[in-house]
Amino acid sequence: MSRLLKKRETLLFVIIAVMVAIFATRAQDFATPGNLAAIFNDTSILIILALAQMTVILTKSIDLSVAANLAFTGMAIAMMNAAYPDLPLIVLILAAILIGAFLGAINGFLVWALEIPPIVVTLGTLTIYRGMAFVLSGGEWVNAHQMTPIFLNVPRTVILGMPVLSWAAIIIVAIIYMLLKYTQFGRSTYAAGGNATAAVYAGIDVGWTKFLAFVLSGALAGLASYLWVSRYAVAYVDIASGFELDSVAACVIGGISIAGGVGSVIGTVLGALFLGVIKNALPVIGISPFTQMAISGTVIILAVVFNARRERNRGRIILRDKAAAESPAEVAA
Repeated sequence: MSRLLKKRETLLFVIIAVMVAIFATRAQDFATPGNLAAIFNDTSILIILALAQMTVILTKSIDLSVAANLAFTGMAIAMMNAAYPDLPLIVLILAAILIGAFLGAINGFLVWALEIPPIVVTLGTLTIYRGMAFVLSGGEWVNAHQMTPIFLNVPRTVILGMPVLSWAAIIIVAIIYMLLKYTQFGRSTYAAGGNATAAVYAGIDVGWTKFLAFVLSGALAGLASYLWVSRYAVAYVDIASGFELDSVAACVIGGISIAGGVGSVIGTVLGALFLGVIKNALPVIGISPFTQMAISGTVIILAVVFNARRERNRGRIILRDKAAAESPAEVAA
């Protein structure tokens, strides 16, 4: 049992389960299957954005523009749907993914080719993409009555007891898990973030890997843009404001190292669900939004401290094992 609790994902799952049990004592219906499914559905878009952020952080980078990418792309496809209602939904979804991937590619190119620090690049493009959304829309909103019924209804359609939005998140989780675990890109992503010098000697193009990570992040943000706009039936400049920080928080809480090369898909999903449970539970028990922000911030700091201590301890273990391996040779000499 103690070995299981030392594993980050297991410990985080236990913490979430305890939180749900505690909140259920204050709100009787909180732990019902229907409400838990609703919490997962509410958190689905954050899960997708957190996985987008994870792929970039693993390469020792960061993407602060994911939410701005979502805002611009969501505005673009909402306006396309309003202007051309006969366009098939699949075309709009593909357009969202491609636009998002293109915006991600801009970030990746600046980081890869011009070697500008990722935090500087994405902080700049965060503002640029939000500004582009304002210019594109003229500051106007696209409302539900301007969008087609199929555009709005697909994510809400229930299949096997869950909305399509939830199934979309589950499918993306499975795809990213397979991509990072079983493909060359996944191995390169961990190697580029874990030890860039060793990765270069192993024949990995670290810059290209970072570029692809940003493109993937952008594509997922593009997909999330359609899911957001259709679910909330509105597009405006400030949609998903603050979600760039929530996506980073989900990664950090889930055990993704900001230093790169360490973390798992399951951890990221649990980190997002942790935030989802908090955001759904605290209003129910009468805690103000400002207190919620303070609690979320405290949790993030504690998670960073926990990650830092874990990485330091891991380094000490490696050094101790290395010293133990060398000592017999020194005695023989």
